[in-house]
Amino acid sequence: MTTIRPRYLLTRKRRIIRSIGKVKVVKLGVLVLAVCTSFFSQAADEEAIRSKLTNMLGLKVNTIADAPLPGLVQVTTDRGLFYVSDDAKYLVQAHIYNIDKGMRDETEAALASLRVKGADEFASSSITYKAKDEKYVISVFTDITCGYCRKLHNEVGALNDAGVTVQYLAFPRAGINSEVYQDMVSVWCADDPNDALTSAKNGGAVTAARCENKVAEQYMFGKTVGVNGTPNIVLPNGEVIPGYLPATQIVSKLKTAG
Repeated sequence: MTTIRPRYLLTRKRRIIRSIGKVKVVKLGVLVLAVCTSFFSQAADEEAIRSKLTNMLGLKVNTIADAPLPGLVQVTTDRGLFYVSDDAKYLVQAHIYNIDKGMRDETEAALASLRVKGADEFASSSITYKAKDEKYVISVFTDITCGYCRKLHNEVGALNDAGVTVQYLAFPRAGINSEVYQDMVSVWCADDPNDALTSAKNGGAVTAARCENKVAEQYMFGKTVGVNGTPNIVLPNGEVIPGYLPATQIVSKLKTAG
């Protein structure tokens, strides 16, 4: 019968502990390498996404962000919001709904956030009819040839009286190579843009004028956040009223909006 001495057991135990320690170090090294590889792969994928959307589809990429759904990224472009697979192979145009959050529309939430940010950025280049006792600010994408835009404009006084400031953003429906675009540039560049806009919406002649302006940028911003018609009314929380509503109903909406 062989006797195992305590000293031998202790030495063997130390060797096992050292081996385990080496394994841990190796595993940690592999983990770090995996993280670094993942990071660089992600960067390469982002470049592939930008390249494909720009060169193959003709889209101008504004931002790339995480999407609510694993395997996709959220991409905002000059033609709207899309989802693209991590490997840049697939493009998806859809709304993502969160079942666990009561079917919350995650895509609409992302667009609402973009609308709020953009409305703030374009505030200084908008044509604004300010309420004396301001309670709310709405941003309205408008076209001077749009009948319902003209109908809404006739109620700006009532909105102002109710404490609603109206901030107009240009959205020439025929595009930036159209005659109405040139007319809207003239309105935005007039000595008194507010009077020029009211006159144009009443059917008056537009006096040609040129200046540095944000008409094209406002139009492209509208395309990015899903505007496809006018008037398009953006509430302070980014929610949209996609068309004409009487002033009283707009005020009611503002009071109940989150």
